[in-house]
Amino acid sequence: MSNGRVQLTVENGIAAILIDRPEARNAMTWAMYEELGRICEELAGRSDVRVATFRGAGLEAFVAGTDIEQFKTFDSGADGIAYEQTIDLRIGQIERLPMPTVAIVDGWAIGGGLAISAACDFRIATPTASFGVPIARTLGNCLSMANTARVVAAFGVARAKRMLLLAELLSAQEALECGFLTAVADAASIDAAARELCAKLSKLAPVTQRVSKEAIRRMVAETVPQGDDLVAACYGSRDFRIGVSAFLDKQKPAWTGS
Repeated sequence: MSNGRVQLTVENGIAAILIDRPEARNAMTWAMYEELGRICEELAGRSDVRVATFRGAGLEAFVAGTDIEQFKTFDSGADGIAYEQTIDLRIGQIERLPMPTVAIVDGWAIGGGLAISAACDFRIATPTASFGVPIARTLGNCLSMANTARVVAAFGVARAKRMLLLAELLSAQEALECGFLTAVADAASIDAAARELCAKLSKLAPVTQRVSKEAIRRMVAETVPQGDDLVAACYGSRDFRIGVSAFLDKQKPAWTGS
């Protein structure tokens, strides 16, 4: 299985970022996160780009989180803190892009995929898309405080608890109803819907857009408390090691609460 790629193309002022590892449902490797960071750094300095879109390759998934194989080397809570800090850095780069961003979601947006889509300003999806962070059922880890805050800001406290405590996935219809999605379009028309949204965004005042999205980001992101103790407790737990092993062995984890 490949390490995957994150690719950038720019045409007529629209940047298209493709997360390209369809054989693994676009699960992110460390190398892909680094590529994503480099692309965001480049886009942050480009005045010719009016809108940036993010999309996963293939039709099965937008991004199905981080590649779990990479967690096998974790042996302490400190590893979890370092990992979540890296994810916060990459997701923060998306969130801080000066131009409007649009996530085009086919299939699953799970874990890190949900975080990437939530960091975008707008999201459109196919009717079969689903959104969630089912780590209470799968791995026994947790989100950083920043990503938890993004989930709460996007979905509200009640839905955030369903996603994080009950490990529920939300349908595209529910995501539309709660305002997380801007639109739902079938597979045959989602490209046209994305083009229409990008065209509308690219005609509006870029300074106003840049300043307004940064103001909103500061209101949400800069009030987030420190939570390394919580991250260390999860990633340093026996249950996390059990969850990773069970996931890779395709078994159901037997949680211990320790």
